[in-house]
Amino acid sequence: MANWYHYAAALALAATPSLGAMAEEATTPPDAAAAPSEQVVLEADYVYELRDENSIVAEGNVEALYDGRILRADRLIYNRTTERVRATGNVVIIDTDGSQQFSDEVEVGSNLSDGYAIGYSARLTDGSTVVASSAIRQPGGINAMDQVIYTACPICEAKGQKPTWTLRARRAVLDQESQMMSYRDAVLEVMGIPVFYFPYLAHPDPTSDRRSGLLIPSVGLSSKLGAFYQQPYYWAVSDSSELTISPMISANVNPMLELDYRKRFYSGAINLNTSLTREKDFDSDGEKFGEEKWRGHLYGSGRFALNNHWQWGFGVETQTDDLYDRRYDLDGQGEERGIYMSQPRRLLSQLYAVGQGDTYYTDVALLSIQGLRGGDVNGSLPKVTPLLFSEKYWDLGDYGFASVNASTAVLRRNVGSDSQRVSVGTDWTAYKILPGGFTFEPFAELRGDFYQLDSNSAGNGNESRLVGNAGTRIAYPMIRPGKTVDIMLEPEVMAAWGTSNSNDPAIPNEDALLFEMDESALFDANGVAGYDLYEGDGKLSAALTARAVWKDGPELSATFGRRWRSRTDTAFNTISNLDGTTSDWMAAATADFGRALRIDTHVRLDDDGMQLNRIDTRLTTQAKRWRATGQYYKISERLNLGGREEEGIYLSGEIRVTDRYSILFGQLRDISDNLNVQRDIGIAYEDECSRLELVFSRTELQDRTQGPSENIQVRFSLKTLGQFGSSEFD
Repeated sequence: MANWYHYAAALALAATPSLGAMAEEATTPPDAAAAPSEQVVLEADYVYELRDENSIVAEGNVEALYDGRILRADRLIYNRTTERVRATGNVVIIDTDGSQQFSDEVEVGSNLSDGYAIGYSARLTDGSTVVASSAIRQPGGINAMDQVIYTACPICEAKGQKPTWTLRARRAVLDQESQMMSYRDAVLEVMGIPVFYFPYLAHPDPTSDRRSGLLIPSVGLSSKLGAFYQQPYYWAVSDSSELTISPMISANVNPMLELDYRKRFYSGAINLNTSLTREKDFDSDGEKFGEEKWRGHLYGSGRFALNNHWQWGFGVETQTDDLYDRRYDLDGQGEERGIYMSQPRRLLSQLYAVGQGDTYYTDVALLSIQGLRGGDVNGSLPKVTPLLFSEKYWDLGDYGFASVNASTAVLRRNVGSDSQRVSVGTDWTAYKILPGGFTFEPFAELRGDFYQLDSNSAGNGNESRLVGNAGTRIAYPMIRPGKTVDIMLEPEVMAAWGTSNSNDPAIPNEDALLFEMDESALFDANGVAGYDLYEGDGKLSAALTARAVWKDGPELSATFGRRWRSRTDTAFNTISNLDGTTSDWMAAATADFGRALRIDTHVRLDDDGMQLNRIDTRLTTQAKRWRATGQYYKISERLNLGGREEEGIYLSGEIRVTDRYSILFGQLRDISDNLNVQRDIGIAYEDECSRLELVFSRTELQDRTQGPSENIQVRFSLKTLGQFGSSEFD
């Protein structure tokens, strides 16, 4: 008889995953055939046999342990004839992961293909709770629950508190064969108030593979688009590719279709985002004008490995008209899509290859630039075909390091001048420690440039030059360890002499238009980035770096220095900081107190009178009750191409007023023009299972037909269910 009730308890315990399938979303029940061979430990006040009913009964404080699971009930019955197991009275099942399931009554067949639970509820390991009047398992892998309530919020019945949110449904079904969850008459309640109603709602079982289906829609009201609705559909095309199709309809303009395609290959991946519509131009008030035509955009990237040392890739950024992205509020500009980054309101498409080994590096790229700024002229921005850099280097042991490099840039324009450049160079440097602790770093570089220019604009079709520098860097690092703080001082000097008259006026400046030398390039022999400009002649740089590091964490550091030149080179403007014979004073300072506070500051002071020419300060702070980022900048009219002073401030953060409520803020203010580029203010509520944000935003920027706008954004994030969307009012 013992074998019979062991078998009965085993069946009951083995059946528990199928009864909890809807709560745990399990897809594969245990093998019933293996159940009899597992050892079952059963405790009960009474165990007896009902011969007339051919059943085994355990009664009174029944507790069975099987395969790590625990079953508790008032009564357990196994019917030998029907081979069904029934547990009744305060049934509690504790699974191996700690989740708990409760019911008034559980019954299951021996093959586990069917069964039911009455008065079912479960508390899962993530803290969420599911309750149903009944849970049924049917043959064919169909699991269903009636009158379902689900929430990820903690429930405290003693205090009479309602969960922040619950999802109620008349019926919920898990099809284990299709691995889909579906709901009938589902209602999302927030603080006990019905908010959303779904006649039918379906999504893939989270334990399944990717599945196709509808995603959360985007609904809102905009002064440009009017009332709009965008419904994404996710299509799992294959195991390695997926497509999101997002048609949008709106009151003021024609429909727009947006597509996101992603595919992973053995050697890499691609990611494409595009949209298409047929519409006229329209302004920020939704007023249409101009010709109706096809319009759209394409942003995408891909990167692939050719072998262990070489990769190739592409980045594409293009749109039919320069305000298309702002009309439809499309994101994606400024993202990294290759080895080169675009500037604000400039789209960059690139095709590239990169190779790197222990002693070499090479990259080559084809570039195309599209301008979105109001002053951009179509065809005036160049196509670069190609841009190449390659370097080979050697470790010479005691004699230092040497390298040779080659570079080329071919620029083509439909409007304006073309140019082609080929450069070949060599570098050498060594590092020595001299007696007394001085560091000695001699260096030398030599480069030849050849330019083929447009003779109509340059006068002479070909230009060539040989440029170079030689010199040394000397530093004297000093360290004084202390009980509470270590102090370090390091004066450093660089002296070099280079070729004179390095910059021929016939050579166009294409790659250093906005270059500015700061403290990071203070000790470079050639202080210019790029190739078209070169800093020759004699130069001397000096700076002092100080650093203090406390044992308990804080750290302060600062660098202050400047540069002197033997003669003036008219090729350098004031912004470059290489004009005249003396540079401005340059300083950088950091105060790092960990998460509590960090301040980074860069300053440029005029060489005549120490007036402030530029300052850029960034502050970050984070504590239990707040987090914030602030940045302040000021640029004098002397360093601005527009000849006017620029000043601005950026603030962003969150202040937690109570354990549940926070204030959100953000502001980008142009102090010079007395306008707010962007201002955000809002409140947030957050508990253990949800987060609600209400944010008001306003921008005062005007870009041709797109003017100032305001919007209100609402976002409600539910734990385990994700974001339920936002509404915008522009």
